Amino acid sequence: MAGLQSCNPATLPPCYPAPMHICIDVSPTAQKHAGLGRYAGEIARILADDPAVNLSLFYNRDGDATLPNYLSDVPYKTVNIGNKPWRMGVFASQMTHWPMDKTFGASDIFHATNHLLAHFGRARTVYTLHDLIFLRYPEHHKNYNRWYLTLTMPYYLKAADVIITPSECSKQDALEYYRLPEQKIKVIYEAAAPHFKPTPDPTALQRVRHKYNVPDKFMLHVATIEPRKNLIRLLDAFQTLLTDQPSLKLVFIGKKGWLYDSFFQHIKDLGLEDRVIFPGYVDEADLPLFYQLAEVFVFPSLYEGFGLPPLEAMACGAPVISSNSSSLPEVIGDAGLLVEPTDTAALAQAIRRVLANAELRADLKQRALLQASKFSWEKAIEAHKAVYASLSRDRT
Repeated sequence: MAGLQSCNPATLPPCYPAPMHICIDVSPTAQKHAGLGRYAGEIARILADDPAVNLSLFYNRDGDATLPNYLSDVPYKTVNIGNKPWRMGVFASQMTHWPMDKTFGASDIFHATNHLLAHFGRARTVYTLHDLIFLRYPEHHKNYNRWYLTLTMPYYLKAADVIITPSECSKQDALEYYRLPEQKIKVIYEAAAPHFKPTPDPTALQRVRHKYNVPDKFMLHVATIEPRKNLIRLLDAFQTLLTDQPSLKLVFIGKKGWLYDSFFQHIKDLGLEDRVIFPGYVDEADLPLFYQLAEVFVFPSLYEGFGLPPLEAMACGAPVISSNSSSLPEVIGDAGLLVEPTDTAALAQAIRRVLANAELRADLKQRALLQASKFSWEKAIEAHKAVYASLSRDRT
């Protein structure tokens, strides 16, 4: 009949009678936070073009926060409040049940991506719990963050209508620490952005080598510099390789996070100033080429809620060595070499194996590409939309 929408229930996404009005907190993206920023940005980027979604954004523009160009056409609301007072204000609204719908803008569903969840009078709420590092490794957290999250997290998780975790590991942590109803938690794996893929263009690789003065032979680590990344042990393992690999360099890409003084001091103590390379700010478009140029990507982290850098590395065909902790086996599967993160000798031996064996490197590259192909933002977005749709149906 004319005027009626034709729906095929076997297809995704489902057909909605009207677009869902969803507001996403993209503060991590605007504030250029690493993993959290990529997550919120990718969700917003894809949903912005979805006719089943009426999307709006929110962010705190404290500091130099700005939306990336790919989100510049999406309606948004902002506040400009210092990080600490804003976080306390959000918590106060939750404790007093003071609705903040007007602050964030009217919506049917609000998606909190930044470990903050205000009280809403009308909107249903989705809360992404990335990890519980502040409980698993409290000594590796800044004091204020640890205090704030320990205080507020129970209230935020109770208030949320649905909790999303990026791994089964994070879900099990939430169940262990907070005894939440299991049906309230949905595991949705993240993915590498589409531009993380091998390039067949040798001139592009040479351009990056020249632009950043990239060494001929290097192992790579990508992440914020902070204690949980286990970088002291990585430096120790690297030093043991130099007798057999005198030309090898170690490249770190990532900004300074917190509690990093001991890391830089350790570089000096080991006499590695000329061996450890910091290229500085790397353009987003150039990062995949670093992964592709590296002999091996090494990620000995003590704990990850998901572990996006190893997935990005695999998507670019890099051989991956990682710790076997937390969510990392979920992400890497059998596509990389997994080692105990506190065993420096085992880490060094794994790196030595990969560097010395071209056949192993080739095998790891192929397995990496296959494993990375199992994760996609298309799958992740469909799963997110199913969560949003379930809340919309509950409202009617």
